[in-house]
Amino acid sequence: MTLSDYYQILGLTVGSSENEIKKAYRQKARLYHPDINPSPDAKDKFIMATEAYEFLIANRDKIYNDEEAYRQAMNDWRKYRQDRSKQRARAYSQTSYSKFRNTNFYKTTRILDGTTVAICLIVSGIVLLYTVLGYIYTIRHPDPRFDKPTIFGLITLLTLGMILFGASLLYLKAFKESSKKHKNKYS
Repeated sequence: MTLSDYYQILGLTVGSSENEIKKAYRQKARLYHPDINPSPDAKDKFIMATEAYEFLIANRDKIYNDEEAYRQAMNDWRKYRQDRSKQRARAYSQTSYSKFRNTNFYKTTRILDGTTVAICLIVSGIVLLYTVLGYIYTIRHPDPRFDKPTIFGLITLLTLGMILFGASLLYLKAFKESSKKHKNKYS
């Protein structure tokens, strides 16, 4: 198979982003998993989609740097990983879809995960906290080498912190909705 074949299997164009690859694989896995799709060719399509996903994710950096790196990645893939990928895909195709969804392999396709959301919330909280505490500290303990902090600086940093915090809350909301959909859809 060629690089364009792998993208075509996932229904993507060459050069698609990592998030687009993950999203496309999740859709194809849901569509072609033999536990859900009774079609006789569903298992083969599931195996091909899994192979394409594994190749594109594992070699993402190599295939765009230069032509020689791409050829080397393809040769290495053919020699070592292609058979392993197909064996793993066959094993996944024989399990139920709900068990497959809980595998670490499938979880790698998630764009939003709880850790990312938690880190965003923590960082935005720290930015807000240090902005307020830093301003109060510099007012109470002025350093003669520096000018007195300005209200404009405080407002700017608070605004940026609030934007970051708001974005974090939006990610949290999207993550909760995504998790709820997955639970409801496959329960």
